[in-house]
Amino acid sequence: MSDRPAPRPDGSPPLGPDPESGSTQAPRRQFLGRLPLPERTFLADALRAETVGGVLLLLATVAALVWANVWPHSYETVVEHTVGPSHPLHLDLPLGDWAKDGLLSVFFFVAGIELKRELVAGELRDRRAAALPVVAAVCGVAVPALVYTLVNSGADGHHGGWAIPTATDIAFALGVLAVAGTHLPSALRAFLLTLAVVDDLIAILIIAIFFSHGIKLWALGLAFLGLVLFYALHRLRVHGWYLYLPLAVVIWALMHESGIHATVAGVAMGLLLRCTKDPGEAHSPAEHIEHLVRPFSAGFCVPVFALLSAGVTLNAHALADVFTHAAPLGALLGLLVGKPIGVFGGSWLTARFTRAELNPELEWSDLFAVSVLSGIGFTVSLLISELAFADDPALARQAKAAVLVGSLICALVAAVLLRLRNRTYQRLYEQEEAEQQGGRPV
Repeated sequence: MSDRPAPRPDGSPPLGPDPESGSTQAPRRQFLGRLPLPERTFLADALRAETVGGVLLLLATVAALVWANVWPHSYETVVEHTVGPSHPLHLDLPLGDWAKDGLLSVFFFVAGIELKRELVAGELRDRRAAALPVVAAVCGVAVPALVYTLVNSGADGHHGGWAIPTATDIAFALGVLAVAGTHLPSALRAFLLTLAVVDDLIAILIIAIFFSHGIKLWALGLAFLGLVLFYALHRLRVHGWYLYLPLAVVIWALMHESGIHATVAGVAMGLLLRCTKDPGEAHSPAEHIEHLVRPFSAGFCVPVFALLSAGVTLNAHALADVFTHAAPLGALLGLLVGKPIGVFGGSWLTARFTRAELNPELEWSDLFAVSVLSGIGFTVSLLISELAFADDPALARQAKAAVLVGSLICALVAAVLLRLRNRTYQRLYEQEEAEQQGGRPV
């Protein structure tokens, strides 16, 4: 009988001294095995941070561009590869459609929770505090759409893409703000978050109203009944993910079959969650579920969508098309010009002619920097590019190239502006700290 220690239950080598060598063996980690709990917790917490989510989104975008420009046939083959059952709900979809219809539903589910929380306990609860970011969001949708329409008013224009430059990407915008604005007032982040949440609500309404085709009332009715059941179970305090997850999948599949864009199901379920705490609850159900789902959304869903959607050709000819064709030029100017004018102008006019006021912690130069930052359209703009030009893939690629170029320029310009404002607030912080310590102001 061997004197070697018995293997551990998970099959890994035993701990303790080896009788033959006299050394202590360290446990081997299985390749792609499950991480220990502390590492899983650290990874999940990291994925909840805006900076990490933004970096992953950026890396996925770069990977998509490299893949599509170096191996274009391989990229198109993967994106168009069909997966799923054809019956009974016609879910045999290309991987690209699974990304924009399925994975983005998780993203919009989290956005729905954020919106509900803002309505119940955030900036949107106070009408005076919410007035500026809400009007800014509405104007930040209307003005870019107007800019796009003006650029495409000629005979060679394409009016169907008016909604492309109307969206603000939460993940990228908050990521840039977190990196560039370490000393900026927290009120600026609250303004941007409220702006982006309202912007997302308008975007999902635009998608539901203008980009839904061939409505099937039977499927829409069943999806509505599913949402009613979801709401009833939640309000009756029925617990168990094994009930809600299958129900959510059924609601999503029925919404997809109905002709309404499937992401509507995600935002609807997010809005139905309860954001208030019962006695004895440490966190509300919405807060708890968002805490669990956000790492999956930021670490997998949105980056995979970018990987399967951002792969456009960016050679000299493609970049020239962005500046010479009406549709991509309209999308580009909508992000670069329309968004900053809409957000900043709407905020200033609201503060000038109503009782709404800018938060006393902020300056108008701070708000202008955030207005430029709101021009990062990316995720939802890429989605609308595909929906608006579904019958013209070449035009959709041009529009997506314009979204990438416009979002990059807005991110760079906003980062510079935010860094300049950050230096101002950093000096103020250092002066206050020196005064508190009894020294002279720096």
